[in-house]
Amino acid sequence: MTTIDTTSSDLAAGLRRLYFVRFAFAIVWAGLMFATQSRLGPVGIALLVLYPLFDVGAAIVDSRSSGTSRGLSVNIAISSLAAIGLAFGAASGVPAVLRVWGAWAVIAGLVQLFVALGRRRLGGQWPMILSGGLSVLAGGSFVVSAGATDPALTNLAGYAVLGGIFFLVSALRLGRRSN
Repeated sequence: MTTIDTTSSDLAAGLRRLYFVRFAFAIVWAGLMFATQSRLGPVGIALLVLYPLFDVGAAIVDSRSSGTSRGLSVNIAISSLAAIGLAFGAASGVPAVLRVWGAWAVIAGLVQLFVALGRRRLGGQWPMILSGGLSVLAGGSFVVSAGATDPALTNLAGYAVLGGIFFLVSALRLGRRSN
């Protein structure tokens, strides 16, 4: 007699949908950041604050669908703090934004890495593991670049696109696994 682990299958299907949404959001967000030329005007600031707030929402959805908050509660807290920090940091200029974003990327990347490691049995998690590790490195580079002579926010859009691509690859791999 063969049994199917519906809990694992349901989680994989839920993650797959969430990862597709996260991919779409990242691409649209990056496009809007490019359109604003990464300026710290009202639209640019709103976009900067929106990104971690979306991450909060995604972590809440993930936590509810998976039935666990393991690591996700840390992500919810740090992303909420990042949104607040970005709103205040924007008043100080690009270097402050890069420092806040960088610190957030490091911590959120570590959380993503550990959550994905815990979900390896679901399949499709290697892109999330790689994405978490790269987020840590990218975060560090954002903090370092804040000290440059003329720091820019353009790399944040590239960071979002790359993260979105990792979500897409993971969603596709989860779909192959569940078939």
